[in-house]
Amino acid sequence: MEREGGPAFLLAQVGAHAASQFAERLKILDLTPPDAGILRLLRMEAGLSQQELAAKLKIHPSRLVAILDNLEKRGLVERRAHPDDRRLYSLHLAKGGEEALAKIGRVAREHQQSLLAALNQQERETLAALLLKIADHHGLVRGVHPGYQRLGPPRRRGSTETPGDCT
Repeated sequence: MEREGGPAFLLAQVGAHAASQFAERLKILDLTPPDAGILRLLRMEAGLSQQELAAKLKIHPSRLVAILDNLEKRGLVERRAHPDDRRLYSLHLAKGGEEALAKIGRVAREHQQSLLAALNQQERETLAALLLKIADHHGLVRGVHPGYQRLGPPRRRGSTETPGDCT
């Protein structure tokens, strides 16, 4: 078994493969995984403020604004005046966002079917239960991909600095 890698390596290998394949499938819809995740979250929790969404995703607020600007421009998300605070926007799915989610759902089901083709139904349920147990143990937020945390602030145009640069 050691030659093929232990469970942690295999989880990373399958996870990287799954993420890459899902991103490829979403390209057909002209969406990215972060776009799909934001739309999904707004369906579940309509009316979140931008700040609440950024905190939930653990994403840098300026990066979220750029993503939301793009989704709004495409008619997928609407910013509305927040009912309790005039300084905030309340985020909602636009009609285009609902339609996009239906397409994302089909893509996700096809992706899952392809990814788990080697497993029968019982094995799939066991795998899901074990992965959920691991995720809960590590405090991962259910339904929120930890990859959002890597979406830091947008880089300034013309900046050649790299993280840690002191010059």
